[in-house]
Amino acid sequence: MAHASQRTKPIPPVPDGLERGARELFARDPELARIHGAYGLPRFSRRPADFGTLLHIILEQQLSVDIAAKLWQRLGECCRPLTPRRFLGLDEATLKHCGFTRQKIGYARGLAEAIAAGRFAPAALATLDDDAALAALLALKGFGRWSAEVFLLFALGRPDIWPAEDLALRIAVQWLKDLPERPSGADLRMLGEHWRPWRSVAACLLWQFYLCRLNRAEPAPLISAHFTEL
Repeated sequence: MAHASQRTKPIPPVPDGLERGARELFARDPELARIHGAYGLPRFSRRPADFGTLLHIILEQQLSVDIAAKLWQRLGECCRPLTPRRFLGLDEATLKHCGFTRQKIGYARGLAEAIAAGRFAPAALATLDDDAALAALLALKGFGRWSAEVFLLFALGRPDIWPAEDLALRIAVQWLKDLPERPSGADLRMLGEHWRPWRSVAACLLWQFYLCRLNRAEPAPLISAHFTEL
C-alpha cells in the first residue's frame, strides 16, 4: 500500500466553499435548488494557476469545447513540457497546426514572454484580492473581462465571480426562468447581485444545468468555448 504522501492529492472542487455556498443559495433561490435536485452539485475541478491554464484560455476563445480539447492535446504533443520558454521556441506553422490564429499567436507569445522575463507571475495572483487579480489579468494583451473571470473562478477558486457575458450562462438562465428572450450580459449582472457572495457557485450550477440539458455526460473543464470574446 502506498504511503499517504505518495497518494495522488485530490483536485479540489470549484469554487472554494462550494457546499456551504450551495446551501445558502438553495435557501434563498428555489430555482437553483431545483438544479441541485436534478443534477447534484457541480463537478468542475480546479485548474492549475499557471501558464498552461492561461494559454488554454487563449486557445479556447471562439472555439467549441470539443475542438479546443483536440487542439490542446495536439499542442501538448508538440511542446513537452509546456513551459513559456519551450512554447516560445515553436514556429508559427506549428502554432497554427495547434489551432492558434495569427492574433492568438501574438497573445500567447506575449504571455509567454511576460512570464519568462519575470514581468508577470501567475502564482502571485493568488495573493491578490478579486479586483486586483482581475486588473492584473486585464493588463495582459488578449485577456478581456470574461477570460480573466474564468481564470479567477476555475484556477483560483474564487467564490464570488460572475462571468455575466458568458453565452452558456445566459442560455441557462433563459431556460431556468422560462424567459421569452435570452437575457443580456447586463441583465445577468443585475440578477447576479441576488447571489452574492456566492456567484461562482451559482455560475457553476447554471453551467452544469446547461451541459446536462445538452446531454453531455460530464461537464466540460472550461466553458470558454460557448462565448465569443471580442
